[in-house]
Amino acid sequence: MPWITPFALWTFLLSLLKTGYSNYSVDQCNWKGSGLSQEPGSVEQIFLHCAEGEVEWLYPVGALRLSLSPRLPRRPVGPASPGGSGRITVCIKPAESFRGAQVYLEQGTELQLVLRDEQGEGAGLEEETGREPKVHCFSRLPGERVALFIQSTLHRDISRRIAAFKYDLRGDWGTGALLPQQMERACRPCNDTEVLMAVCTSDFVVRGHIRSVLHDRERQESVVNVGTTKIYRQKYTLFHPVGKYGKSLGEVRTFLRCGVKQGVGSFIFTGHVHFGEAWLGCAPRYKDFKRIYEAAKETHENQCEIESD
Repeated sequence: MPWITPFALWTFLLSLLKTGYSNYSVDQCNWKGSGLSQEPGSVEQIFLHCAEGEVEWLYPVGALRLSLSPRLPRRPVGPASPGGSGRITVCIKPAESFRGAQVYLEQGTELQLVLRDEQGEGAGLEEETGREPKVHCFSRLPGERVALFIQSTLHRDISRRIAAFKYDLRGDWGTGALLPQQMERACRPCNDTEVLMAVCTSDFVVRGHIRSVLHDRERQESVVNVGTTKIYRQKYTLFHPVGKYGKSLGEVRTFLRCGVKQGVGSFIFTGHVHFGEAWLGCAPRYKDFKRIYEAAKETHENQCEIESD
């Protein structure tokens, strides 16, 4: 990825001496503001403290500096903990209409370009690519700050320019926090320790069966249609009730390269939510999960309790 030149970086550092504050609306997770109320040459300082949220900058003028310091869950400890690197993975997903600014990641004393303004000076707003916005991800070591510098780009008409994106931060504590860009880990089966950790730390844990599998080659994803017989936990309403018998339906995504096929029998599906979509983590057969869980319970190695038949 491109880097900002030393001269531009020096200009950026000097500009921090003139600092603005949130000018429209702000909470712990989301920010929305307008460049029209920003002082010329100033850098708006924004501080957010959630693991996920949205930023929407109307009529970009000047620059923003976004500091992300989420209160992530503490790293699990104990016999069943798989360790993990302790890194934080940060992903941003631009809105389809993202225009008017470029996003840089602060890397020490340098700025690394993460998200480019594809609609530069002279580009028509009526041009639409029709493509799904690309998710951009990077990782930080424990203790490293996460800060983004958002610089407006030159346009004669800013009236319809909106720089908006979603962000998502996760700690790498094991498969329960697995993010989609970590493809080297996504397709291999989970071991017993990872299964135990997944049922305790995942955004969703459900028991059910595979109704169908659809392959999306454009997005290089497979969509698993799941019918559930029991919902142990779900961070959001991912699986919706149908009928009168307590069953729910939902979709879980994974990578096309994993080669997921429709299988018979009952499974435990675990995973995380990434930009509103459920992504598959560990998915052992229910009988295997029950064996693993009961064995860990006898030796007091399970990190949490979950109901089993």
